Amino acid sequence: MHLKTLTLRGFKSFASATTLSFEPGVTCVVGPNGSGKSNVVDALAWVMGEQGAKTLRGGKMEDVIFAGTAGRPPLGRAEVSLTIDNTDGALPIDYTEVTISRTLFRSGGSEYAINGSACRLLDIQDLLSDSGLGREMHVIVGQGQLDAVLRATPEDRRGFVEEAAGVLKHRKRKEKALRKLDAMQANLTRLADLTTEIRRQLGPLGRQAEIARKAATIQADLRDAKARLLADDLAQLTATLEQEIADEAALRAQQAEVERALATARDGLGRLEREAAEAAPALGAATDVWFRLSSLRERLRGTQTLAEERVRLLGRPEAAPRGQDPDELEAQAERVRATEAELEAEVARARDALAAAVAEREDVERSAGEAERAVATLLRGAADRREGLARLAGQVAAQRTRVEAAEAEIGRLRESLAEAEQRGTQARTEFAVLETQVVGAEEGEEGLDAEHEAAADEVERTTAAVKALEDEAAAADQERATWSARTEALELSLDRKDGAGALLAADGVGVLGSLAALLGVEAGYEDAVAAALGPAADAVAVESVDAAVDALRYLRTEDAGRAGLVVAGDAAGEDGTPAGVTLPDGARWAVEVVTASGGTGRAVRSLLAGVAVVDDLADARALVARHPEVAVVTRGGDLLAATRAWGGSASAPSVLHLQSALDEARTAHDDAAARAERARFALVGAREAEQAARARYDDTLERLNESDARLAAVAEQLGHLGATARSAAAEAERVRASLARASQDLDDARGALAGLVERLEAAEAAPEQSEEAVAEATAERDRLLALASAARTAETEARLALRTSEERSRAVAGRAQSLARAAAAEREAR
Repeated sequence: MHLKTLTLRGFKSFASATTLSFEPGVTCVVGPNGSGKSNVVDALAWVMGEQGAKTLRGGKMEDVIFAGTAGRPPLGRAEVSLTIDNTDGALPIDYTEVTISRTLFRSGGSEYAINGSACRLLDIQDLLSDSGLGREMHVIVGQGQLDAVLRATPEDRRGFVEEAAGVLKHRKRKEKALRKLDAMQANLTRLADLTTEIRRQLGPLGRQAEIARKAATIQADLRDAKARLLADDLAQLTATLEQEIADEAALRAQQAEVERALATARDGLGRLEREAAEAAPALGAATDVWFRLSSLRERLRGTQTLAEERVRLLGRPEAAPRGQDPDELEAQAERVRATEAELEAEVARARDALAAAVAEREDVERSAGEAERAVATLLRGAADRREGLARLAGQVAAQRTRVEAAEAEIGRLRESLAEAEQRGTQARTEFAVLETQVVGAEEGEEGLDAEHEAAADEVERTTAAVKALEDEAAAADQERATWSARTEALELSLDRKDGAGALLAADGVGVLGSLAALLGVEAGYEDAVAAALGPAADAVAVESVDAAVDALRYLRTEDAGRAGLVVAGDAAGEDGTPAGVTLPDGARWAVEVVTASGGTGRAVRSLLAGVAVVDDLADARALVARHPEVAVVTRGGDLLAATRAWGGSASAPSVLHLQSALDEARTAHDDAAARAERARFALVGAREAEQAARARYDDTLERLNESDARLAAVAEQLGHLGATARSAAAEAERVRASLARASQDLDDARGALAGLVERLEAAEAAPEQSEEAVAEATAERDRLLALASAARTAETEARLALRTSEERSRAVAGRAQSLARAAAAEREAR
């Protein structure tokens, strides 16, 4: 694997697209200062995911985009593409060439791509992490970074080594996994808290759920009641609508029939009016002619009468021309006066006759009008009766439809009542069966609750035990590590570099070991024994005098320095306690607080012979004053004898001190290791117990949840069945009430139908009588019309007679006076 090409476009000083080709081996980019060599390195780091603007020698990330020059405007984006030859498959991707691209826009947006396909920065980092490349890999050493590598602390050098070994990627993944595990643990803890809280709320929630179920049941009952009431109203309204539709249909049929009759009558009336209009001029002309002819006839009659009268009057012989007789003239005048009086009486009679004819005509015409109106009234009544008959027939049909609908509704209500009663009986039976099951389930629920609580307590106890054991094991491990470090430090301190060390490291010289390592000192007496042994505390124990000689020769020959030797021997010998010396309270002989091994007992007793151990210098001085032959050491490390003394403030620990501390550290280390092992062993059992407890807890919880689910299902089913039973009972009650109302309505409808049928039959029989009355009224009208016509004729004749009489009266009017004047004139003349 090697870098193949690097293409820069708009990156820092590379305004135009620039491609650098690399070949296997070493590639050098040479140029003067400011030519952009460092920009190439920055481009490599940037395209591999570098996010720090300062690392790229800029103030902000937008600084990597070409900022423009005096002759070239700035660009809006920077793009770098790095092509890697992956022929050897070093990168975990199925391509022989891998091109990684990064584009930054001046608006702040950024894009990554692998072989032209958009990807995430994390994808590029994962792809390059196994190859040793990447923004966190120290494969790019910039200016000033070499000195940082050389001056790196151990921690920094560890990071370099981990990076070179490929551990960094796994460490990052480990840290990421640990973060996820911590987050998951937090989620699990939160989940456990939520589960506990929810479990605590199950009781109140169950009661609330029961209340909600009851509310839902009540709402369902309410909805069912409303639905049934609406259905009942709908049925009634539908029946009413059907009745109204039937009535409307009958009325519409009757209306159509009446409209057809009206149209026919209107057509006839129009025809008659047209005929009357056409005949009106001829009628008027004929009437005028009749009146003129009648007038002419009357005038001719008057003329005829006048002529006859003249003939009658002129038929008498006239007097001689010499003159009429005055008496005759007076007699004629008297006769003319009598005739005039008769004519006036005839005119009066004619006037009375005309008045009587006019009155009779008016009476007859009034009676004829009344007869006409009576006929019209009878005709309208007949039409109204026919219309009422049709309406009544429609009402009878509608009432029959109502009766049939009521009978059908009663049948439906009876079926609904039977279904509701059957549904209620079935629901009550199932409810009783489920109640028995609920009682058993609740008893089991109580046992499950107790078992679950016991399992929860067991989980809590085992978890606490596991936590305690883990803490104990961790504390023991920490303590073991502490004692292990102390042991290592003490072993390094006891790793002597003088002659004693050379002898201890040499083989075949009869060395048993350091005297300090072969001695066991009671706790608290280390300083006292070290002061009592003096330089011998750092000595090396050898098997015999010959071994001591060989050891000394070895030191001299190897020029290894000097060393003190203690010759081991037979265990028998003096016990190191002088005879006749009694120690005060609190004091002990030095040989009593020391145990020797490896055959050094006799030598140790010899070295510690006559040495007593006391608490402080005051006790030492008192003891030396009483027994000058005894050497006394204090527990603080001061030595006092009759001829010598040694001590003072604390100095560097002696080999004996170090050895004692080493033994103590080893003992504590072994004890801590044993405690850690015991804790781990107990932890295994505790974890198994915890797992078993958790399994029991989960099992009881699952069974409890299943039981709760079953109880909830049964409770829901009970609520449903109870609601069904109540709904069925309420429905049955409503149906019974509706059935009673429907029965009452049916009885009322049947009664109304009977009344309507009776009225219809009576109405159907009534038209015969109505037709007879119309015929009689029509005959009476015709008779009265004939009388009216005769009265009008009589009136006309009376008028003509009156005119004739008036003409005759006017003809003779004044004749008597003229005759009287003529008679007077004749008398005067004679």
